[in-house]
Amino acid sequence: MPSAHDDQGLRGVRQRTIGTARRGRVSASIACCALVAALACAPASPSTRPQPSGPSADSARAAIRDSAARDSVARASAARDSVARADAAREARRAADRREADRREAARRDAARVATERAAREAAARDSARRALARRRVAGAAARPRAPGEVRLCAGGDVSLGTNIDTSWTALAAKRLKHPVPALVDPDSLLFALRPLVADADIVLLNVEGAVGDGPAPRKCGPRSTGCFALRQPPAVAGALRRFGGDAIVVGNVANNHARDAGLPGFAETQRRLDDAGVLITGADTMATVVVTPAGDTIAFLGFSSSAVPDVRDTAAVRRHVARAVAAWGRVVVTAHLGAEGAGAQRTRNADERYFGAGRGNPVAFARAALDAGAAMVIGHGPHVMRAIEWRDGRLVAYSLGNLATYGPFVLRDPLDRGAILCASLGTDGRAADVVVQSTRQERPGVPAPDPAARAARLIDQLGRADFPRTGARVNAAGQVRPPR
Repeated sequence: MPSAHDDQGLRGVRQRTIGTARRGRVSASIACCALVAALACAPASPSTRPQPSGPSADSARAAIRDSAARDSVARASAARDSVARADAAREARRAADRREADRREAARRDAARVATERAAREAAARDSARRALARRRVAGAAARPRAPGEVRLCAGGDVSLGTNIDTSWTALAAKRLKHPVPALVDPDSLLFALRPLVADADIVLLNVEGAVGDGPAPRKCGPRSTGCFALRQPPAVAGALRRFGGDAIVVGNVANNHARDAGLPGFAETQRRLDDAGVLITGADTMATVVVTPAGDTIAFLGFSSSAVPDVRDTAAVRRHVARAVAAWGRVVVTAHLGAEGAGAQRTRNADERYFGAGRGNPVAFARAALDAGAAMVIGHGPHVMRAIEWRDGRLVAYSLGNLATYGPFVLRDPLDRGAILCASLGTDGRAADVVVQSTRQERPGVPAPDPAARAARLIDQLGRADFPRTGARVNAAGQVRPPR
């Protein structure tokens, strides 16, 4: 049987159990209250949020559907526009490629046509020059045999067969001509078509417009210069000038404003290369250059310019130098680089001329000083256009023979594309006979050929009548030069 002590123990256990249970119920009540409060404060989930109902809810849902549909249509339209733009861009590129291909093909055809036409013109010009030369030889043989001691001289104007200092001109030339333009070409090819015009010459006189050489050179023109040209021809030009004369002796004048374009060392190189090629040089100093023909006849040349000594503007010095040469050698031909330049410089005035502010001398005063000192003939160049020929007491003054062969950065618009070769037979007394002007013309960028239209000869005749009514030479359609009547 349990004792009293045991009963007290059981009652204690029950009391503790009851207290624990009561405390558990209180904690559960508190937790339940907290849960209810949390649920009351938390936002309702979409599944538990009350759904709208009624007409306004239907309108909202319809608006949402319409907005979604419009967005879908806009996206589809944007996609179609993007595809269309891409297709248009591809088609534009293909069209541009086709146009570029057509342009290149047209340029190729134009270049081929121009080359064919040029070759045909050159061939016709060469044939014309040969026929004219043959006629002159037959007529000359029939009319007047060559006198003892007579020398046949043929003179041309400016010759510059490319420049290796500044080749930037080729970009503009290619744009104008619509085909690539080489900076340098074979110099013999540039002169080939003109060779028949000097076939009967004993001596050929040319103005070498520019230095001759290669390698480094001092800068002549400033970075912003617009009226400055630096001309240095490649070394092969020296030999080409010599071969141009054929069996004749070739004299090159270096008294001009471009012979020193490569500096003083370049000027020395120019003389060395010309001398090595067999070209006689005049104009490097005040001493006359003496030429002895195969027949043993002598004739001297003296070159002047406004850019160096001897200077065309110092007419007293001109008289002195020419008189000294005449006293020593008898027949003296004076050549000079003088006068203004350009299309507006065709007229010859008895006045000082200027170009870009620089004095270029008085051509008439210079010529008369040379003739008064005993010169047999005066050959001018420098204006780059044709000028009159004056016939004074049986002696000739050609004030400018224009551009003969100027390949490169030269302006060759009419009348600057016209040139001529003047041929005359000089007797022992210095008198000129059988004088003829053979007209030439250049195709850009400086390819010369005989001109069947004889435009230069007609210009000389017109200018002679206008500038020297009493003494201007008369030139007929065949290029024959006569004294005024």
